[in-house]
Amino acid sequence: MRSNKFPQWLATSALDALVVGASQSLRQLSGDRFDLSHQKGEFYVIDHFDADSTRSVRTLSGGETFQASLALALALSDQLAGLGGATKLESIFLDEGFGTLDAESLQTVADTLETLAQGERMVGVITHVTALAEQIPVQFRVQRDTRTSTVTRQGT
Repeated sequence: MRSNKFPQWLATSALDALVVGASQSLRQLSGDRFDLSHQKGEFYVIDHFDADSTRSVRTLSGGETFQASLALALALSDQLAGLGGATKLESIFLDEGFGTLDAESLQTVADTLETLAQGERMVGVITHVTALAEQIPVQFRVQRDTRTSTVTRQGT
């Protein structure tokens, strides 16, 4: 192992570990449809519903892209928590461009969030999309006037 190749080896090893962790989450979030892989700095999915074909993540739908991004974020949070010993990252807040998703992709996002909520993490979603907000059981609504803002909790 040459010293000038060590940083690249280290970065590749970290990315390998990230992709393995993300694949576990993505498989769960996608109903066993996708695994992640990477090659030469590019991410790919292995589509188990299409004879295990490998394709670029750029071909994913909006909802599928959300699932892949969320899986990577969860894997990264797990890796970061692992660096700090007893530190755990038990919550995640999503402020994603949900307004750009079509109805089917939005439903995929809602289903994914419901699956994720059954685990040990708390997931907060910041959205102005009514169709998504209506599917979230506990909501904190922020209302403001010219002087102040108020936060009210709705749901169980």
